[in-house]
Amino acid sequence: MGGLGKTTAAKAIYNQIHHKFQFKSFLADVCDVTSRHGLVYLQEKLVSDILKQTKSGMISSVDAGINVIKQHLQRRKVLVIIDNIDKVSQLNAIAGNRGWFGPGSKIIITTRDEHLLKRLKVNEIYSVQKMNEEEALELFSWHAFENYCPIEEYHELSKKVVSYCRGLPLALEVLGSFLIDRSLAEWESQLEKLERIPEGEIIKKLKISFDGLDATQKAIFLDISCFFIGMDKDYVTKILDGCGFSTRIGISVLRERCLVTVESNKLKMHDLFREMGKLIIYEESPTQPEKWSRLWGGEEVTDVLINKSGTEAIEGLALDLYSSENATFSTEAFTNMKKLRLLKLNHVELTGDYKHFPKKLIWLSWHGFPLKSIPDDLLNQPKLIAIDLQYSRLVQGWKDSKLLEKLKILNLSGSVGLTKSPDFSNLPNLEELIFQGCTNLSDIHPSIGHLKRLSFVDFGNCVVLRYLPGDFYTSKSVETLVLNGCLEFRELHEGLGGMVSLKILQANHTLIRQVPSSVVRLKNLVCLSLRFVSGSPLSNLLPPSVHGLVSLRKLYLSNCNLTDDAIPKDLGSLFSLEYLDLQSNSFHSLPSLSGLSKLETFCLNDCTKLCSIPDLPTNLEALAADGCPALVKMTDFSEMSNMRELLLSDSHKLTEVPGLAKSLNSMTRIRMEGCTNLTADFRKSILQVSLSLFLVILFVFRSHTKAHVHVCDTYINCT
Repeated sequence: MGGLGKTTAAKAIYNQIHHKFQFKSFLADVCDVTSRHGLVYLQEKLVSDILKQTKSGMISSVDAGINVIKQHLQRRKVLVIIDNIDKVSQLNAIAGNRGWFGPGSKIIITTRDEHLLKRLKVNEIYSVQKMNEEEALELFSWHAFENYCPIEEYHELSKKVVSYCRGLPLALEVLGSFLIDRSLAEWESQLEKLERIPEGEIIKKLKISFDGLDATQKAIFLDISCFFIGMDKDYVTKILDGCGFSTRIGISVLRERCLVTVESNKLKMHDLFREMGKLIIYEESPTQPEKWSRLWGGEEVTDVLINKSGTEAIEGLALDLYSSENATFSTEAFTNMKKLRLLKLNHVELTGDYKHFPKKLIWLSWHGFPLKSIPDDLLNQPKLIAIDLQYSRLVQGWKDSKLLEKLKILNLSGSVGLTKSPDFSNLPNLEELIFQGCTNLSDIHPSIGHLKRLSFVDFGNCVVLRYLPGDFYTSKSVETLVLNGCLEFRELHEGLGGMVSLKILQANHTLIRQVPSSVVRLKNLVCLSLRFVSGSPLSNLLPPSVHGLVSLRKLYLSNCNLTDDAIPKDLGSLFSLEYLDLQSNSFHSLPSLSGLSKLETFCLNDCTKLCSIPDLPTNLEALAADGCPALVKMTDFSEMSNMRELLLSDSHKLTEVPGLAKSLNSMTRIRMEGCTNLTADFRKSILQVSLSLFLVILFVFRSHTKAHVHVCDTYINCT
């Protein structure tokens, strides 16, 4: 059943052993990911995790994906966690046979369906058990009292709550979080409620947290459980704020009660809570789904649309036909849904006109939108906050622009038929504009420069886009500009320096030859990424001086064929810089970088002409300089007390790293394979210090089990 901790256990195992594997992937919530994105997306995620590539579209079909997995993984020792599968097709697509992976690989699967594992003939099956009373009381106490045991006066009440939870970790966590900092009287009141609930109905026990919410918080919970799982928290917040909800505090309350979690800024929810949300909605009218406040899924939605039986009760509707044949419904099916505010249609076709379509939409998400332009009547939505028409068949956005005064988000990603953008003149409050993967888009309407609230712009993988209109560079609001994969993009306008709000500029895989000198006026720029810009050696990609970039924390310039003259002499003046990537370039030397007092990571891998690494800041934590065969001289490491990783493989000419022995106390990883010219004195000094450090570790392990001693002895022999 759900809530026993299968995913938690898988995460714990992954965290415990992942360092033993160079190639690894944690495929979270495969059931949900597949239903939303398909099996090819899942295959791409696995391959990109292993190969450290993020390029989408590398796999064209499931069969092609299987071949890619076999090709790239069958000689690699990999660790793969496949979490929450519910269909054998999911396993067949990513781990159909042991021969797909190299010797020593570990594949760990979590599922509610033991039969799936038997069909795969897995090596071992472990059935997760409920907690015993002692374990359950400890887990509950951590959430209710932030301690391993209850406060004395709450001890007996705590034992009663634990008894009701029947060893289910999720229930223990939820009730503990709900009862924290509450009085004895409140505890007793909640226990009375629990006593009225039949013992086996776990979902109803969990519903106690939902019952304690106010009306707005309940609405937020139900909207998330039905429509927004896995989506960006900030995106959902804008939409639900448009519904009149206080979303930020609402989500905060839901997190406090463990009803919602946020991972990498994505909204997550346990399966049991999703089931609870659907049960709450189902109980609104068990036999009449047309009277539910929210409609989702398949059969109930299609019945309502086919029968045109929708009512004013419906506030949200979602129908995803991604994995089945496209179905066609009449627009008249929506006529009576007067309160419809959330509409999600994936690969659905509607016939008829939109003059009677509901006029209170806040969110319109229609992936695979089937029309060549958006009808005027469909755009007659005065409350609309977000339009998401990814992978549409649009050739033009709209014929006559309607005033969409409240629209904040326009996402037309993957609309490969678009050759020019729509006119943005009637979108005065637009904040996010996304055309990612519009591969034929070449013309951007100049009205983009008149959007006073525009903060996020993504033209990633618009492969024929060559320039942006000059008016765009007058924007005082844009904070993020993404041009990655714009293979024909050649020039950033000199007006770039006037974009005073710009924080992130990403222009990897472009034809940009020179960043305008005005870039140094961008006092708020935090990240500048210009990886894989094309062409012959670039002597002036950056201005001669970068002193004005006072906020820059991350600078990526790898694979730009940069020569000595292309590196600004005052690179060491970027005192806010934390991450510097200069990999795979053609320079011989670097200026002093000792002034980079906040630099933590410095990447110089495959700089094949680099002869010396100059003065480095003493706070540096990681230096990666593998594959630098011309490297002869290293900076003095005697003061590098924060250094954790030093990677210098295949530096054939290097004889020593001065002072390295004095900084070994902080080291967790040193790699110097292929450094064949190291002096005997240097080797001896390093080995002596390393051995003394390792004996301390060995001593600690010898006080534990024989298994640990065996591991350590094996390591010594390998060393």
